[in-house]
Amino acid sequence: MTAPVFLVEHLDAGATGPYVLDGPEGRHAVSVKRLRPGEAVILTDGAGRWAECEVSGTEGKDRLIVRMARVAEEPEESPRITVVQALPKGDRGELAVETMTETGVDAIVPWAASRCITQWKGDRGLKALAKWRATAREAGKQSRRVRFPEVTDAAGTKQVAALLAEADFAAVLHEDRDYGSEPLARAELPADGEIVLVVGPEGGVSPEELAFFQEAGAKAYRLGRTVLRTSTAGTAATALVLGRTGRWS
Repeated sequence: MTAPVFLVEHLDAGATGPYVLDGPEGRHAVSVKRLRPGEAVILTDGAGRWAECEVSGTEGKDRLIVRMARVAEEPEESPRITVVQALPKGDRGELAVETMTETGVDAIVPWAASRCITQWKGDRGLKALAKWRATAREAGKQSRRVRFPEVTDAAGTKQVAALLAEADFAAVLHEDRDYGSEPLARAELPADGEIVLVVGPEGGVSPEELAFFQEAGAKAYRLGRTVLRTSTAGTAATALVLGRTGRWS
């Protein structure tokens, strides 16, 4: 098991020596993880900068004293993978964010598709977005990442189309053989740049949205022989792309 990861606001490049982890993260390290002197931990700002540390001791129930051995920077991955995720019902949105984060996605764009039952409006939308971002942070720590995925503000169809137009590879996951969707497993993927994958709602991407996305340069692709739920399709597609582009090599 690799060392546990804790999130901090910032890490100074080249900094070494003692460091106090306090607040909610310190409380979790001391009172929940019950870390002891000599154990290894990783501190990260979630944006790629991280530090190898060794526990020196604790103070009270929420202060972990560590000694930083070194601070390093993890470069951004390439190709970068963004999943546009249509808003699912209930807690399936958090499930999608959690598993995509653990798998290795780089960015998640919540999408208010026309066939979404769930709609993010007003305070409800802000709370839902906050839950997605908190889920990405917790899943990032759990999976020992030091560069957490960005969860953007919710996007409309026009904003998604603009994102697809700028991508080096743009795919709409559309499980319809009669439509002519190609297997994503045989798509020609770029070695670097930006890959954008669109996951529709349970009712699927509407014909109007599909046509709009195709005008922006996206093509329709399918995953395997089964129809996946919206909360699992993004994770499956991300895993497939990670393997095919060599990021899992």
